[in-house]
Amino acid sequence: MSIIFVLIPILAAIAILCGCKARLTALIASGLTLTLGLGSVFCWKADVWSVTLQVLSKPSIHLAMGFYDGMSLVMVLLSVLVLFTAVSAGKAPEGREKLYYSSILLIGAGGLGAFLSTDLFFFYAFHELALIPTFLMIGMLGTGERKEAAWKITIYLALGSIILLAGLIWLVSASGSDTWLFKDLLASNIDPKAQTGIAALLIVGFGVLISLFPFHSWAAPAYAAAPAPVAMLHAGVLKKFGLFGLIRLYPMVSSGMQDWLGWLIVLLLCNILWVGFVTINQKRLDMMLGNSSVMHMGYIFLAFAALVQAGGAEANPIAIPAAVTLMFAHGISIALLFLLSDVVRQKTGTVELAELGGLAKSAPRLAFLFGLAGMASIGLPGLANFSGEVLVFLSGFENYKGEGFGGVQVATILALWGVVISAVYMLRAYRQTFQGPAVSVTESTKDLKLSDQIPAVILAAALLVVGLYPNSLLSLLKKPPCCSGCDQSAEQAEQ
Repeated sequence: MSIIFVLIPILAAIAILCGCKARLTALIASGLTLTLGLGSVFCWKADVWSVTLQVLSKPSIHLAMGFYDGMSLVMVLLSVLVLFTAVSAGKAPEGREKLYYSSILLIGAGGLGAFLSTDLFFFYAFHELALIPTFLMIGMLGTGERKEAAWKITIYLALGSIILLAGLIWLVSASGSDTWLFKDLLASNIDPKAQTGIAALLIVGFGVLISLFPFHSWAAPAYAAAPAPVAMLHAGVLKKFGLFGLIRLYPMVSSGMQDWLGWLIVLLLCNILWVGFVTINQKRLDMMLGNSSVMHMGYIFLAFAALVQAGGAEANPIAIPAAVTLMFAHGISIALLFLLSDVVRQKTGTVELAELGGLAKSAPRLAFLFGLAGMASIGLPGLANFSGEVLVFLSGFENYKGEGFGGVQVATILALWGVVISAVYMLRAYRQTFQGPAVSVTESTKDLKLSDQIPAVILAAALLVVGLYPNSLLSLLKKPPCCSGCDQSAEQAEQ
C-alpha cells in the first residue's frame, strides 16, 4: 500500500499532461497524499504498508517499499506537508499550467519514493526521478539568471549522483549480499579496508546533493532562480535525501566513516561559519534564504559526526533523533520562508533588501508569518528548530568524559556561533523588509490572500506543534526498527 504514496502524484501528473484541470488535479492528489501521510502515523507498522516485487534477478533488485523505521515515517510526513503546501501556494505562469503542476507532483513523488524505498537501487532511482523536473522547472520557468542556475545545478548534481552511484555499487559488491534490500545489506559485513574508500565516495556523492562545503555553490543561485514550489520541495525535502542516506548506510561503513571524521568536522564547520558569514553579506532575500539553507546543513552534519565519533546509535542515542528532528524542522521552516519570500516578490516586484521596507504596515499577516518562520530558523524556543538544534548540541557532548575536548566537542562549541550568525542575518532581513517607513513598492501592498494563508498556516502549525511538544515527533523514532511486514514480504518475493 505504501506505493500509493508515489502512484497518486505520478498518476495525477500523467492526468494533467493528458488534459485534466492542472491545479485542481494537483490539489486533489497532494491532498490525498497528505491525508494518507497523516493517517499512517497511527498505523505505520501495519503489514499493509509493505510491498516487495522482484523486478530483476541478477542483480537481485526489488521494488520494495514501506516504513522501514520511524525515520522513514518522519521524512514522509515532511514530504507530504511540503508537497501539499507547494501545490497550494504555487501560481503557474499563464499557458504553462501542465508543465508547472505535473513537475511539482513528480518532484514530490520522487522524494516520497526515496524515503519509502527499502531497496537501495530504488532509493537512488526515485531521487533521480525528482531531479529531472527540478532542472526543467528552473531552466524553463525560473526567474533571473535561470539558465545559468539550471546548468550549474544540473552539472553539480549529475556529478554528485554519478559519484554516489559508484559508491553504492561498490558497497553492494563489497557486502556480498545477493540483493539490494536494506535488511540484507545492513546484515552483511564489509572489509574495513574497503569501507574507507566506500565512505569517501558516499560522503562526496551525498555531500554534493546536500550542498556540503565545498560542493555548495549551486544551491543558493538555484533556489533563487527556481519557482517557489521547486525551492520549497528541493531545499525542504530533497536535500534531506543525502543526510537520510548517510544515516541509513552508516552501520555498513562505520569504520570507514571514522577515517574521515576529521574532514567531516572541518567541512561542516565551513558550512556553519563560512557560509554563515556569506549569508550575512547577501543583498537579496532569496539568496539569503538559499545560503541559510546551506548553512543549516552543517548542524545536521554535526549530529552525524557525533554518531560517527561515538561508533553507533547505541553509544550515542541522541545523535539520530537530533538529526531527524532538525531535518524535519529545517524542511518545514525553509519551505515556509521560500513560500513567503515569493509572496513578497509577487506583491512588491522585488526581493532586493535595499528596495524594501515597512511591509508590516500594509501586510501584517505576511509580516507575522515571516517573522515566525524566521524565528524558527534562528532557533527560538517554542519552535521546532530549537528542539532540533538543542538535541544536536547535546549529541556532541553525549560521550564527553570530562578529559579534554575531542573534535566533535570543539566543533559543537564553534557551531554555537552559528546561532549568533543566523540571528544577525535573519533579524537584519526582517527589519529591512518589514520594519521602518514604507517605500513606494510597499505602500499599497495587499496582505496575504486566503490561498496563501492556508499553506503558510499549515507549515507554521507544524513548527509550533513540534516546537511545543517535540515528543510528538521523537516518539515516532522510538518504535521497533523495522515494520513487521518488510522482512516477511521480501522472503515471500524471493520464493
